[in-house]
Amino acid sequence: MNAGLRVAVLTGGSGGLVPGIAEELAKAGFAIVLTARSKDGLEAAASRLRLLVEAPVVTLISDARNASSVSSLAGQVVDQFGRIDVLVNAAASSTPIGGAIEEVDVDALIADVNVKVGGYLRYAQAVVPVMKRQGSGHIINIGGLTGRSSDTLSGLRNAAVSHLTKVLSDQLGPFRIAVNAVHPGIVRTPHLDELFAEMAQERDIDAATIEAEFVAEIPSGTILSPGQVGRLIGYLAGSEDVAITGQSLTIDGGYSRGVFL
Repeated sequence: MNAGLRVAVLTGGSGGLVPGIAEELAKAGFAIVLTARSKDGLEAAASRLRLLVEAPVVTLISDARNASSVSSLAGQVVDQFGRIDVLVNAAASSTPIGGAIEEVDVDALIADVNVKVGGYLRYAQAVVPVMKRQGSGHIINIGGLTGRSSDTLSGLRNAAVSHLTKVLSDQLGPFRIAVNAVHPGIVRTPHLDELFAEMAQERDIDAATIEAEFVAEIPSGTILSPGQVGRLIGYLAGSEDVAITGQSLTIDGGYSRGVFL
């Protein structure tokens, strides 16, 4: 057991935003637990991270769709570290679901929601008893801006993440557990590069032109890095109070144009 270390558990830990978020949390002094279904992907992400940080980085397998798997994960973390200070929920399918409503695969949509919304709730259920005993904790749910538009039907999962976040914050605030959602905008990940390449192929132009079109719509003029998202999460996770809780926070360089009060 590593006494005195603060511990952050990150789901969906094998790729996407998570390694960049984990790096920022490790630099802030957290021991890192990466979890996902794929052992190979997790180990590759952890190996890269260990080259960058001095904090402990461990990997544990869990399945967001399976409550007993998630519960077992929490038990393993407590056995190894004695506590859980932060849960970053980021496990999700990256395949958008949309198109003509008559052709939508409803089962695929429900399976998608089961991973992201259901999975977020299962991980929260697993860590909350530990955080209650400690009298502190942070749960940070990664959503997305598709929840604020009607472009993609699967964006409903991100709207549900905001709702879940608010419900959890109501219930857990009295135990000094803060719960917030972070909605990233356009962030540089391998998935984004794949998206640009696909769009370029469809329009028979180069990917750099597609990227330039997206950048032109961002007031800050830049695509975000995972580290920028990680620094926001590090700020939330490092707070010792629950003054910021129940919020849906956007980090997008000004990309979204709505006014949200």
